[in-house]
Amino acid sequence: MRKMHKNLANLNLDDLKKCVPEQLQTHSVTAVLLALGSNYQAEKYLSLIREKLAVLGEIQLSTAFQNPDFTATPELPKPDYTNQCVYLTLTSAMTLQQLQQTFKKFESDCGRQRSSESIKNPMKIVTMDIDILLIKLDDKQNSLSKEWIIMADRYPFKAHERAGIEELVLNGYSKG
Repeated sequence: MRKMHKNLANLNLDDLKKCVPEQLQTHSVTAVLLALGSNYQAEKYLSLIREKLAVLGEIQLSTAFQNPDFTATPELPKPDYTNQCVYLTLTSAMTLQQLQQTFKKFESDCGRQRSSESIKNPMKIVTMDIDILLIKLDDKQNSLSKEWIIMADRYPFKAHERAGIEELVLNGYSKG
């Protein structure tokens, strides 16, 4: 795991390029930094997703944080989320579009229902949510960037996402 972290060692989020995912759909990706979230049977579904991600490559995990749902109100309480960041170095490069499709399938495998499917229930149950925060493009095939790229639709990061990223970066320093 030591070599993996060197890729994060000098990560400064403020200096990174931000792109909308639509601009990068066909680009080959070698590593991603993900945010996982679940507000229903989180231990079960986080464990399942970590196993599925490990099949795609080498993973490094942040601490799992429990957070209140920021959309909850006193009139409409909602279950807390458990969130975790994952650094995934892919065994084989995939396009961003392929990764997005793979992660949607993983969510579906966990019984995830999109909000349009669960409008009747205001208590939104999310078995698994996988968000791509950062990607690293294949240096051999893409001249666009040799650095990490922030997914602009996810930035600025939520507090738990930033904490997870920072923990992975700090682990890189201590193990590097």
